Amino acid sequence: MNEFSNALLSKKQFLLSELQSFGVRLTDTSGAPSRSGGAGPTDHKALTVLGTTIMVPVHTRGAAHSPYTVGALQHGKAPLFRDGEPMGEVQFPPEPKFYGLSTSDGIPYWKIAQLHSRDVMASTVLQTCIRYGNSSTKCQFCAIGESLKAGRTIAKKTPAQLAEVAVAGRDLDGIRQVVLTTGTPATSDRGAAIMAESAQAVKAASGLPVQVQCEPPADFSWFRHMHDAGADSLGMHLEAWDEDVRRVIMPGKAEVPVSFYLEAFESAVGVFGRGQVSTYLLAGLGDTAEGLLEASRVLIALGVYPFIVPFVPVTGTPLAGHSPPSADFMRAVLPEVGRMLAEAGMTSDTVKAGCAKCAACSSLSSFENKKSICAA
Repeated sequence: MNEFSNALLSKKQFLLSELQSFGVRLTDTSGAPSRSGGAGPTDHKALTVLGTTIMVPVHTRGAAHSPYTVGALQHGKAPLFRDGEPMGEVQFPPEPKFYGLSTSDGIPYWKIAQLHSRDVMASTVLQTCIRYGNSSTKCQFCAIGESLKAGRTIAKKTPAQLAEVAVAGRDLDGIRQVVLTTGTPATSDRGAAIMAESAQAVKAASGLPVQVQCEPPADFSWFRHMHDAGADSLGMHLEAWDEDVRRVIMPGKAEVPVSFYLEAFESAVGVFGRGQVSTYLLAGLGDTAEGLLEASRVLIALGVYPFIVPFVPVTGTPLAGHSPPSADFMRAVLPEVGRMLAEAGMTSDTVKAGCAKCAACSSLSSFENKKSICAA
């Protein structure tokens, strides 16, 4: 993207994309605690910039050399600098009150669910995966086993535990939605059964909107089961679009081809509705900008929200030293995808629950207005 194109971005669009690609160096660790390694989003910290809360890398190798720094917190705000030049102020969402509570059997709530952004609760219900321990099948970017190994979570959260924590988060911290994901079990439902029982418990207890995430099940009737159990939206994550990239980066998961995902997406949209099914596409793993744009056109035509997120090299993974995508690469993709979403009426504010609704792991939502490319 040339300097003229960059000048047409709003200050917010430019700054958000920069921060998520470069990361930031902190001199103050106020606010909700960040963590290194483990199931994602990880190696991030939530920052509120120009009224928008985003997840910004702080524990990655790239962040250690970022031109962006955040100074000491004063009166709830901290100065943001780029190469020493003032860029504005940031705020940190506070540590949630529910982190201070424990279940009746002594498990801290923060081991059951985590705060994401400023008002989203997320939990990896099953902290193990059939592929994680095998170097020939594991996803090279995944650190799902690291937080369990470090004792920062438990292997499986029960529906009752998830419901209890969701109610506490709603009442104490204003949590507005719940995201439930899972490692993939060795069953043909690919985690859909766990998602259904978990969503049912959370929805019955808290009434909060719930997104569930799993791989496409062999039997698509599971989409109806999950929806009827209380799931408002569904995430099935491709991570990469190009089959060659998928085979290198996620050899086990790539055994399920993109074509099968597309069949699953079509079936799921028929149950959840247009815009209520989403997929992660991790920019920087090898897909070209043109490939990501083509993926977005295909997915949006099916009614699937393509949540394009800059790849974050996570501590403790084979890709820990991999470079994240440049801010210019992200700005070559996101404006056009934002335009397509706006024209399809599938913007993030129409999503009932989930990562696209939260929007903090990407600056995509800032580009969803049809007039988003305008003079600053």
